[in-house]
Amino acid sequence: MPLPSTVDCSAVGDGSAAIRELVATFVAREVTPVAAALDAEPEFPADLYRSMAALNLFGITVPERYGGAGARALDYLHVMEGLSFGYASVADQCGLVELVSCLLAGYGTDAQRDRYLTPLLAARRLCAYALTEPQAGSDLRGIASRADRVDGGWRLSGEKVFIHNAPVADFAVVLARTGERDLSVFLVDLDRPGVSRTYKERKMGQRASQVGGLRFDAVALPDDALLGEAGAGLRYMTGVLAKGRLGIAGLSLGISRAALTAATAQAEVRVAFGRPIGANQAVAFPLADAYTGYRAGLLLAEDAARLLDAGAPQAGTACAMAKLFASEGAVRHASTAVQVFGGAGYIEGCVAERLYRDARITTLYEGTSEIQRLIIARSIVDSRRAGPARSGGAA
Repeated sequence: MPLPSTVDCSAVGDGSAAIRELVATFVAREVTPVAAALDAEPEFPADLYRSMAALNLFGITVPERYGGAGARALDYLHVMEGLSFGYASVADQCGLVELVSCLLAGYGTDAQRDRYLTPLLAARRLCAYALTEPQAGSDLRGIASRADRVDGGWRLSGEKVFIHNAPVADFAVVLARTGERDLSVFLVDLDRPGVSRTYKERKMGQRASQVGGLRFDAVALPDDALLGEAGAGLRYMTGVLAKGRLGIAGLSLGISRAALTAATAQAEVRVAFGRPIGANQAVAFPLADAYTGYRAGLLLAEDAARLLDAGAPQAGTACAMAKLFASEGAVRHASTAVQVFGGAGYIEGCVAERLYRDARITTLYEGTSEIQRLIIARSIVDSRRAGPARSGGAA
């Protein structure tokens, strides 16, 4: 089957059939064959990302006039799930570009889009999303990095940790304090004097995703480094958080599907006591539960994506629910796969072992499971205060 030349959104009906076919074909040809090698010898697969860019698989929901695919959040969910089925690190890169490109498309000037967005979507420039700090993870109000006004621009100082792409990025989207309570977003070229890449992490899983630290020591920035309005940074970042959580839900579902696919194949070919182990209820029933959980997670995430596309007020809560359910499901389903493989599932090089490691981070990034539960709980309380819950869930 020939690989489609690019994402063609005009051909996409509900269920994202055209995009899903494109991603499935690309993954089978380009991602799955190299996943084990990328895990064993963690390298940044730049050529692979250039191939994705050529297929218009970056900036899925970015308007076509800015170089994106102009698709829906539902399509983005399916892209993330399909890429993660091949290898979660590849989906992780797609998700990073999606968030940064949405910020640039939504709040950037024409000059900023030309300088950053266009080459980002073409994989000619690499981005980092620099929010987390030693004392500020889920609570962005704890940000300590500062950008002070000076003649001709800004002076940025601070430290960021656990930053995706920090070791390889050309520029970073940096959240910094510009007043006692105000946070603002800056576009920072990482070759500027005063910028240093402090370390590169060695991670449990998703090893091809480069993670490290950034330090800014009185970095001089021009006026046009500010993205959007001064003081609007928290609003901008929280505005894309729902889409980020939807993306991680899709990534988690891809890991689940990969784990269950591998476990089912193993259950069919491994023989014990004279028959395939899948004929034993002790193996078959956990797989049945896991497949049911995967399907439930997919439907929950698809519902959240449709709410996000519709601009519904309950979309944020729905995305938190989808991320919570899918990420915790991915850990369970990968564990089920390890159990089906038995001792072999604990050995490095087994697909179940890699997927188990890849799954664990999904309950931590883009907001921990505890943060998702807090968001959901608050929405329930707010809805009860407002009156009887309406159809469609808590607002």
